[in-house]
Amino acid sequence: MFKVIQRSVGPASLSLLTFKVYAAPKKDSPPKNSVKVDELSLYSVPEGQSKYVEEARSQLEESISQLRHYCEPYTTWCQETYSQTKPKMQSLVQWGLDSYDYLQNAPPGFFPRLGVIGFAGLIGLLLARGSKIKKLVYPPGFMGLAASLYYPQQAIVFAQVSGERLYDWGLRGYIVIEDLWKENFQKPGNVKNSPGTK
Repeated sequence: MFKVIQRSVGPASLSLLTFKVYAAPKKDSPPKNSVKVDELSLYSVPEGQSKYVEEARSQLEESISQLRHYCEPYTTWCQETYSQTKPKMQSLVQWGLDSYDYLQNAPPGFFPRLGVIGFAGLIGLLLARGSKIKKLVYPPGFMGLAASLYYPQQAIVFAQVSGERLYDWGLRGYIVIEDLWKENFQKPGNVKNSPGTK
C-alpha cells in the first residue's frame, strides 16, 4: 500500500512545478516589421468628432410627461400625508396588539368589572332618551362613575388631568371671547358718551 501512495504522489507533485519556455525564431525566416495598433482593422479609430443628438419626443412620451407634471402636486401631497400618518398608524396598531395581549392575559375579575361598566353605560343610554345632549353626557358619565368604583386611583388621576384640560380650554375660550368683544363692541365709533361728558 505504501508503494501505491508514492506512485500517485509523484505525478501530482510534478504538476505543481513551473517551467519557462522560450521560443526561438527560425534561422531562415526574414525579419518582419512590427505593426502598430492603429494599423489593425479591428482597432481603427473613426475620424471626425461624434456629437450627441437627442431624438425628438413622440406624442406618447409628451403626453406621459404632461400627465406626470399634472399629477406631481397630488403625489407629493400623498407622500407627505403618508409620512405623517404612518407613525400614528403604527402606534395605533401597536396599541391594538397590546390591548389584545392584555385581554388574552387579563387579571382575574377584569371581565366582570368590564360588564358592570358596560351595563352602567346602557343604563345611561336608556335614561337619556329624547335629548341629544343627554345622550352625549349620560352614558360616559355613568360609565365613568362605575369605573371609578373599581379603579379609584386611576379615576383621581383622570379627573385631575381632565380638570386641567377643561380649565385650559375654558381659559382659551375666555380669551377668544374677550378678543371678539374688544374687536366688535369697543370700536371708536361704537363708544357712547358717558353721562358725565357733554
